[in-house]
Amino acid sequence: MDKWDKRFMELTEQVGTWASCIRRQVGAIIVQDNRVMATGYNGAPTGIKSCMERGKCLRIEQGIPSGTRAELCYAAHAEQNAIIQAAKYGVKIEGATLYCTHQPCVICAKMIINAGISRVVYREGYPDEFSMELFEEAGTKVEKFE
Repeated sequence: MDKWDKRFMELTEQVGTWASCIRRQVGAIIVQDNRVMATGYNGAPTGIKSCMERGKCLRIEQGIPSGTRAELCYAAHAEQNAIIQAAKYGVKIEGATLYCTHQPCVICAKMIINAGISRVVYREGYPDEFSMELFEEAGTKVEKFE
């Protein structure tokens, strides 16, 4: 890890504060050649009320454990939103590094791999070992930020 990783992880933490999720604040940024290409945080899609706006979390209400049933949530994950933002604005992210406050889940891992992102740096773990298996098989470099 170098000074750039530290800077980008600090920015990722800041982006996470924009999240509209009650349960977890997650931020992600996609970086190419030490330039921020896209940002994302976990939040509801455009036109959909967030948990914060609803005043309740569907996952907490239904007792859904972390790392399971990702489809039962109003929010899109931070990594998904960053990739979608890049696609929406025509920003090339192949070969980029994705910084994320949390280890990506398996659904995000598949999107990261297909987007051609070559490196993932995360701070907090997440209960999804399958995502790590996919990254390894795909040859995506994954590093825990210390």
